[in-house]
Amino acid sequence: MQNKDSKLIEACAKGNEIAQMQVYDMYCQAMFTVACRYLINEEDAKDAMQDGFLKAFRSINTYKPQATFGAWLKRIIINQCLDVLKKRSLKISDDEVEDLKIIEDEDWNFHSTISKQDILKALEQLKEKHKIVVKLYLIDGYDHQEISEILKIPVKTSRTHLSRGKATLRDLLKPKYNEARY
Repeated sequence: MQNKDSKLIEACAKGNEIAQMQVYDMYCQAMFTVACRYLINEEDAKDAMQDGFLKAFRSINTYKPQATFGAWLKRIIINQCLDVLKKRSLKISDDEVEDLKIIEDEDWNFHSTISKQDILKALEQLKEKHKIVVKLYLIDGYDHQEISEILKIPVKTSRTHLSRGKATLRDLLKPKYNEARY
């Protein structure tokens, strides 16, 4: 983090509301985009983002500069969105994955005729538990261990939901694009 930014974070930690507004202004658009990936309704996303900022400012003393402030804040916003989904009874369980084999499949390549918008649209059609894991893994870059900690599920469950989500994505995109790579 740059010296100017670290001074701004220090001011936030001391309760400086002007510094907090500056940090909010710097990160609000990016964090709103993150929130919208998890909560389709923009008002829900805005509420979750603002609640996430409040949590961040209340716990800013726990921020360690080993990670960027933006990455730290992003995790808080994602957790806030997941809390909203959990309140809506999202169940991400490991009941259905007891005897499944773990498959390492890092090939997320789609045919070049499939646009990012097509993939994102198909992603929204996934079962909620698969969608959340795919977004955390593919879009936000968390590994299975981190997803396991965030969602409080076994690593094996994260891998299974990712695998099933990916298979469903390919099935959803297959009819429209016969040339998708498998």
